[in-house]
Amino acid sequence: MPTIVGPSPYIYVCTRVRVRKTKLIPREEYLRMLNMSLSEITRVIQESEYKKEIDELSHAFKGINLVEIALSWNLAKTYQGLIAIAPGHLQEMTKSYLRSWDIQNVIAILRGKSQGLSAGRIKEVLIPAGELDRAALDRILAEDKIEKVIESLKGSRLYPILIREYPRAVELGSFAHLENELYKQYYADIISDGQTVKGGKAFLDYIHLEIDIRNMQNLLRLRSQEEKGDVLEYMIHGGSFTTDQLVNFSKIEDMNQFIDTIEAALRNRQIVKVFEDFRERMTRKERDHHESEIALTRLQLAQILWMSKLHPFSIWPILAFLELKKYEIFNLRAITRGKEANLPMERIRKYLVM
Repeated sequence: MPTIVGPSPYIYVCTRVRVRKTKLIPREEYLRMLNMSLSEITRVIQESEYKKEIDELSHAFKGINLVEIALSWNLAKTYQGLIAIAPGHLQEMTKSYLRSWDIQNVIAILRGKSQGLSAGRIKEVLIPAGELDRAALDRILAEDKIEKVIESLKGSRLYPILIREYPRAVELGSFAHLENELYKQYYADIISDGQTVKGGKAFLDYIHLEIDIRNMQNLLRLRSQEEKGDVLEYMIHGGSFTTDQLVNFSKIEDMNQFIDTIEAALRNRQIVKVFEDFRERMTRKERDHHESEIALTRLQLAQILWMSKLHPFSIWPILAFLELKKYEIFNLRAITRGKEANLPMERIRKYLVM
């Protein structure tokens, strides 16, 4: 691809992204899938954008496992393709953002190993979309002990946190705190990276939003667990909320007051323009913890899409596509796994981000 200067990188990449976005599965198709059998859904997926990966993997996997791994490979290839066409600073920002997949994959490996799952079972949920590619993840998976898994990551950005926090994870019998510490470091690194690249301000605006959403999700999780520890230990720094605000949020018991307070805090960011759907979902009596987290995710996506329309040649459309593609994979997995488990249609629907 020729060298692109001036505003052209955004115009070129955003135009390509817009074309790819038209190929994403629309909401109506998800609703149609909910009324299908598992075999019908599998056939639809096999005849879609995922056909190439399914054909490549069909000799090694069958059934729903074939579909899941094909989805993961397609997502990784899509992200790699986007990185390939993004020049200079756009590529730096995209790579920096996609490092979150390394955390997700490593935590999945650690949890899987601790539960005695086979490497094949763990591999089914891995998505090689970060710095750790498929070959690197295979090498890590080949290690027979968690301590060796951690040592195999020596030299990576994750290693200092892993080596520091693993003893506590063993003591607690949980990787939740370790995972949160990895995300804290990830966001600290990404904010540092964003401050040094051209066009980084819009990128950091989105990162601040993502941190706010993750902190709200953590508050809801702590709320459901009736956690009494230090709230700030679970909060990620770098968002638009101050530490005092986060502590005050955690003390609010009434859900309506909780939502009113968040809305007021977000008003200056204009996020209230996409707040109504969130409010309706969060205040429903039949609301559960997971549905509340999904409502926050929908709020985040709605805000990205709104900003990408306001700024059609910026980092926003690129981030919007990255997120929409990710949730397409998550939705298809939720539908296929839900159908396999014979879950009611309405229950599966609650897990979908659309």
